[in-house]
Amino acid sequence: MNDTWSLLSDRLGHYWRLVRADRPIGIYLLLWPALWALWIAGRGSPDAWVVLIFVLGTVLMRSAGCAINDYADRDFDGLVARTAERPLAAGEITPREAVGVFVVLSLLAFCLVLTLNGLTIANSFIAVALAALYPFTKRFTHMPQVVLGAAFGWAVPMAFTALQGGIPGVAWVLFIATVVWAVIYDTMYAMADRDDDLWVGIKSTAILFGRHDRLIIAALQLLMLALLWWVGELAGCGGYYSGGLVFAAALFGYQQWLIRDREPAACFQAFLNNHSLGMGLFVALLLDYLPA
Repeated sequence: MNDTWSLLSDRLGHYWRLVRADRPIGIYLLLWPALWALWIAGRGSPDAWVVLIFVLGTVLMRSAGCAINDYADRDFDGLVARTAERPLAAGEITPREAVGVFVVLSLLAFCLVLTLNGLTIANSFIAVALAALYPFTKRFTHMPQVVLGAAFGWAVPMAFTALQGGIPGVAWVLFIATVVWAVIYDTMYAMADRDDDLWVGIKSTAILFGRHDRLIIAALQLLMLALLWWVGELAGCGGYYSGGLVFAAALFGYQQWLIRDREPAACFQAFLNNHSLGMGLFVALLLDYLPA
């Protein structure tokens, strides 16, 4: 009995690491745009059940995405020191198990979406397709970060369909801002891995941008701020939201300082700093929608 429990515990531990439950940064970066959208679509008072569905769905789909990502990268992760200990690369689980985890978690997320309206259910198929497609784009294009952004940002139009039954213009502007944001932070992440990616043949915007990476990231940061300002205008946001944009601009400046020498650890720290940016914008929205 003890041996059986030990084996089960070890297996669950491997699955836990497969879905990066010990590294929740991906959950945060996926969750913040969903919450921005829910609060704007719900005009500060989104339905509690819908919010719960999106929070749980975010956890499940990010976890599913990690599983299919490791399946796609199974022939590369073992060649890189940072990823060599991932359960699939280390031989602790099989490729079939990784695909199985992706399917099970995706189905659980789909079961949650079934409690919402038909348009949101239809959009969930796009979300799963984007999550499954992203890991494989790293072999064919230097801009997989755009696909990642679409996958992470698709919760935005889904939030509006869930609460308003349609997708207004403000939702698409916020979606584009989210895609741009993903290109920003995932390029920083890729800058930390650039040498390894070049060696194993994985493509990224960090490689595409080359020595112009900081300049292009800065341009994208300005573009995102402009798009978020536009979102605020369309949604009728006030002073607290404007303060959130100032906070975001300050963090973007800090991130530029971190990546100034392109040192891998500092680039990774800049990537992590985007969690604070997303949270700051959400707090600004919360305050903005408080009763006067």
